[in-house]
Amino acid sequence: MSASLEWKRTSLRDVTLKTKTWNPLSEPRDTIHYVDVSAVSRETLEISNVAEVSGATAPSRARKIVESGDTIFATIRPRLKRVAEVPDSLHGEIASTAFCILRPNRSVITPEFLFFLTCTDAFVDEVASFETGANYPAVRDNDVFDREILLPPLPDQNHIASLLRTVRNALLHQSTSLTTAEELKRAAIRELFTRGLRGKPQMETEFGPIPEGWEIDLLDYVAKVQTGAAKGRKFSDAEVVEVPYLRVANVQDGHLDLSEMKMIQIRRSEIQRYQLQVGDVVLTEGGDFDKLGRGFIWHGQIELCVHQNHVFAVRLNRSKVLPEFFAYLAQSPYGKAYFLKVAHKTTNLACINTAKLKSFPIIFPSLDEQLEVVTILDAIDRKITLHRQKRTVLEVLFKSLLHKLMTGEIRVTDLDLSALSQATPAEEVLA
Repeated sequence: MSASLEWKRTSLRDVTLKTKTWNPLSEPRDTIHYVDVSAVSRETLEISNVAEVSGATAPSRARKIVESGDTIFATIRPRLKRVAEVPDSLHGEIASTAFCILRPNRSVITPEFLFFLTCTDAFVDEVASFETGANYPAVRDNDVFDREILLPPLPDQNHIASLLRTVRNALLHQSTSLTTAEELKRAAIRELFTRGLRGKPQMETEFGPIPEGWEIDLLDYVAKVQTGAAKGRKFSDAEVVEVPYLRVANVQDGHLDLSEMKMIQIRRSEIQRYQLQVGDVVLTEGGDFDKLGRGFIWHGQIELCVHQNHVFAVRLNRSKVLPEFFAYLAQSPYGKAYFLKVAHKTTNLACINTAKLKSFPIIFPSLDEQLEVVTILDAIDRKITLHRQKRTVLEVLFKSLLHKLMTGEIRVTDLDLSALSQATPAEEVLA
C-alpha cells in the first residue's frame, strides 16, 4: 500500500526551525552539560553519560544549544547511526558541533515523528551517501537538512509515533532486563567461586581467592582436551565429507550462537575424532582479552557437528567435575585470571594453547555442591536467554514497522498489536 495522497513530500529544512550556537565569551556559564558524540548509544538511540564540564574549559566543539524535543544527528560517520531525541533534562544544554540539530516546527511535524524518521535506514543511508573524507568520513549539516521526506498529517504522525514508541519501549525494557540479568550473573559467579554456597572462608591463590576446602587439580587429570579440525586442508581421496563446524564466531561467553553455521571438509575417518559430543565444554583459544577462554556447553544442538582448530572441546570426568560447573568456572574471575596470565599476548589479542589449557588448576567442591552452583547459575542463564530472544524479536518488529510506517506501506489502522504483552518489570530477573 502506498502513502496516502494526504502525505506530502517536502525537505527536512522546511519542517525544522533555526537553532542557536553558544558563545562562551558573550554568554559565560559556570558549568555545562556537554553532549558529545560518544554520549549517544547506538544500541538504544538515547543520550547517556553526559559530561558536566566547566564553561570556561569546555571543548571547542561544545557550541550548539539544544532544546527538549530536538533530534540530534551525528554528522561524523553517519552510518553508525548516532541519533537521539533531546530529553527535558537537557533543555538549554550544549551539544557538539559534530551533531546536526533538528528542531521540529511543531505546527507541521511532531518531535517523536522527526526522531523516528531520522532513525530509518533509508534516511541514514541517503545522508551517508554524501560522506567526504576517507579517514574521517563526515557530512555537512546541509546534507541532512536538504533531504526530502514524506510527511503525513499531524494526526497520522501522532498515531505512528505512538505505535513505534510502544514497541521501542518494550525493546528498551528487554535490553535493560538483559543487562540487569547479565550483571546479576557476573555478581553470582564472583560470589559462588570465591565464597562458595555458604560463605566459606577464603583461601588466596595465584589467580584470586577461592573457597577454603575446595579441591584443586590440573584440568588434564579430570578431563580430555580435544583440539579441532583445521580448515583449508587439501584432500586427494574420495573419503571426504562436508559437515557443519563450530567456529570461534559461534562461541560466546555463556552461550552458543548457532544462527550462522558454515561447512568444512574432513575425512570420514576423522569424524569420530572431531565430532562434538553432548556435554563437551567448548572454549575458544583466543580473542580479545576479556573474551579469552569464552565458551559454554554443547547440548547436541546439531546432530553431526565438528569444531575448528581454534575451539577446544573439553570432556570432563563427570565423577569428579560436572561440565556445567567447569563452564561457569571458566567464566569466573578465577578462570579469566588464569587464562590471561598464561596466554600469549599481542597488542589487542591473546591466545592459549593445548598445553596451557591442560595445565589449568581447576577448583571444585563436592558433586552435590557443584550441582547446586550450576542450578543457581543456570536459572539466571535461562532468564538471560529469554530476554535475549525477546529483544531479538522486538528488534526485528521495530525495524520492520519503522520502515513500513514511515513509507506509508502500512497504516496504523491496519495493525493489531494487542498481542504485544506488557513489559515485565526488570526487577523480576532478580526473583
